[in-house]
Amino acid sequence: MPLNDDQNSDSDSSRLSESTAASSDSEYSRQSFNSDSSSKPSSPASASPPKVITFDELMAATRNLSNWTLAHEIAVNANFCIKHEDFPQNSFAGTVKQIVHKAFWDHLESELNEDPPEYEHAIKLFEEIKEILLSFLTPGANRIHNQICEVLDTDLIRQQAEHNAVDIPGLANYIINTMGKLCAPVRDNDIKQLKATDNIVELLRQIFHVLDLMKVDMANYTIKSLRPYLWHNLVDYERTKFQEILEETPSALNLTTEWIKESIEDELSSISDESSSSPGADSSSKPIISPTLVLNNGYLKLLQWDYCKTIPETLITDEVRLQELREKLNQLKIIACISLITNNMVGAAIVDVPDFADQLKRISLPLLEGMNKKSFDLKEALNAIGVQICSKVNKSLTERGLPTLSEEMQSNLMGQIAHIVEKNNPVCSLIDKRIQLFLRSLLALPGVQKCMPTMPGGLSVIQAEMEFVGSQYASIVNFNKKVYGPFYANILRKLLFPEAPIEKAEAETAGN
Repeated sequence: MPLNDDQNSDSDSSRLSESTAASSDSEYSRQSFNSDSSSKPSSPASASPPKVITFDELMAATRNLSNWTLAHEIAVNANFCIKHEDFPQNSFAGTVKQIVHKAFWDHLESELNEDPPEYEHAIKLFEEIKEILLSFLTPGANRIHNQICEVLDTDLIRQQAEHNAVDIPGLANYIINTMGKLCAPVRDNDIKQLKATDNIVELLRQIFHVLDLMKVDMANYTIKSLRPYLWHNLVDYERTKFQEILEETPSALNLTTEWIKESIEDELSSISDESSSSPGADSSSKPIISPTLVLNNGYLKLLQWDYCKTIPETLITDEVRLQELREKLNQLKIIACISLITNNMVGAAIVDVPDFADQLKRISLPLLEGMNKKSFDLKEALNAIGVQICSKVNKSLTERGLPTLSEEMQSNLMGQIAHIVEKNNPVCSLIDKRIQLFLRSLLALPGVQKCMPTMPGGLSVIQAEMEFVGSQYASIVNFNKKVYGPFYANILRKLLFPEAPIEKAEAETAGN
């Protein structure tokens, strides 16, 4: 069932608390995000003429997109959580906030120090605190709900204020004790510090700070509780949400269509090259292209994608993950190139060193960290790696009583490693093709198959890392196919089989 559009509000999302299970008030247990039901179809709508989008429709599409991406992130990212962040104190925004807050609390302190005291601002604070505490409860938590309403009854507090009989320390103490019952265990120390604060204005300020932390705690507990449910229902939820976006914004598949179209053109070009190199081939016959192959080739292109341009709409939710995989693969490719060059040039010198591949990775990985940044100098990093490899090889040779590498050999080895950075470097091109072969084989495996395809030659040094990255990549691709398969089938039918019934493309895509 899809989430409500209002799920990101503090009062709706902060509904669960870790501490309540052990409490005598079992009714403190929080409810998760509210859910709504949708009768929207789970398959793409047929093509319709463009329509004018109103501002309200655009805002509705934005809310759908927000819910769609949030639900996906919660379900697939086990580390996803909400963090309590504040402006840096030295920043302009932080300075302004600090000045405004200080002015507010100073004004409150001056009002309470008047004779007789002025309580209006303090009463408004208690009213706000009451609403926050109530927002942590489920409708069934009647006993504590009634108690909070009775103790923090603003009408009663106003009557007491008229007679200068407001017990602010007593009200603050009740609030702290109630917070102690509702908060997660991680906030116990914050509650203790509240109890040790004597200045009433500073105490109220700290109460609001801890309440903000409690909102974040409860929102994260809600997310944790919601994740298994979302995971089991995410395919239908994402497909329905995307269908809603498509109905409100008919152009929402334009980039996806272009992505698939480019993959078809690449495949046609590949078939054409093969036909021209095969004597006797019938060039007049229309090439037969597999929709599944087209789609898999499109997925492979995402690992070489220029993420400065917009990614296809159906992959927005996984853009960051795909970009991280691309960066990790680039790093692994460099390490495999270094290993292949080193083995080819000084293989005889390291043949008796069983853990040399691991040593090579330990040398290379730290120096290749951050290679995705524009400021990173790959050539300089490769030069440093070459120097360390020569030093490591010479040390190993010396320990075994063998002559060290000649100056010429060291210069050649370092030069070959430094040349990896050059465009169309043959070693780099070879390793890149073998990585692509492994990933292509991985995507061709049935979804239920758990074993990895055979690792191509030259990649043994990065086999463990490649299998891990490949597993993450295949998981993203297979899930994306489940969600957006009907949309892809519709696009593929129009591009590959314009005269065929829609069932043909859908059946082939679904069957694979």
